[in-house]
Amino acid sequence: MSKVIDELSKIGIVPVIALNDVKDAEPLAKALIDGGLPAAEVTFRTDAAEESIRIMASKFPELVVGAGTVLTPEQADRAMNAGAKFIVSPGLNPKVVKHCIEKGYPIVPGTSNPSDVEVAIELGLEVVKFFPAEAAGGLNMIKSMAAPYTKMKFMPTGGINASNLKSYLDFGKIVCCGGSWMVKNDLVAAGDFAGIEKLTREAVDTMLGFEMRHVGVNLESAEAAEELGATLEKMFGFEKKVGNSSVFAGTGFELMKKPGRGTNGHIAIATNYIERAIYHLERRGFEFEQESAVIKDGKMKAIYFKGEFGGFAMHLVQK
Repeated sequence: MSKVIDELSKIGIVPVIALNDVKDAEPLAKALIDGGLPAAEVTFRTDAAEESIRIMASKFPELVVGAGTVLTPEQADRAMNAGAKFIVSPGLNPKVVKHCIEKGYPIVPGTSNPSDVEVAIELGLEVVKFFPAEAAGGLNMIKSMAAPYTKMKFMPTGGINASNLKSYLDFGKIVCCGGSWMVKNDLVAAGDFAGIEKLTREAVDTMLGFEMRHVGVNLESAEAAEELGATLEKMFGFEKKVGNSSVFAGTGFELMKKPGRGTNGHIAIATNYIERAIYHLERRGFEFEQESAVIKDGKMKAIYFKGEFGGFAMHLVQK
């Protein structure tokens, strides 16, 4: 994948927006970034699209802004000259795709059936849009197409919202999802960019799905850990399970047999997608101890933040 598509994968959600007035471009871009989604696909079907992309790209270089609904090579050139970092089309037009490849533009053309995917493979593409996602068969259709085309990955768009987002992203062949539920046309028209920022933040929170997993308590000995475990079991019915380095009381308490990370212990936070969570948390200003990462079967399962929080170390775990 290109660096741009790789970053979109880490972001997870690409807001798809149609702007009718260039005055909305800057505040909308700011709302998306402040809400936690530094990406946008600006559809090229309005007169304001090209200038909106230019404003977004120049004012917010950290924004991964692309042009959507690109139907001709000439539109692709205009979009990229305006500052677009990638091109998206609703269908697969070989002429447009070949032009973009020759120019070095990252392009994600639309597909909806196996024949489209085979054309994309013939053109040398590794990622395609699946559009309109829900109307074209949704996740089941993507899974069916992914089976024979093992190296192809998808960016579904159309009908995706907060309620079905996770089901799509859980499938490993999906790079990211395009959606417009956080950039509703009526909010843009009303200039309610605070509302858009709120919906954007909620979309990120829904995607990452942070949950408290357990609290690790540093104790001085195995005996102390087992004693506290027995007490919590007697007190609350939290089943005591003795492990090599700790004793669990239910799933919420890990009682360390000797002092571990953190002055008082550690806190484990579970997330739907640990690598996406790292990307978003780093954007929020937090750092991670890369050497602490636990890798299993080539996938990250856990990693510690740098520093302590209220006397506790803190780490993410993959759900």
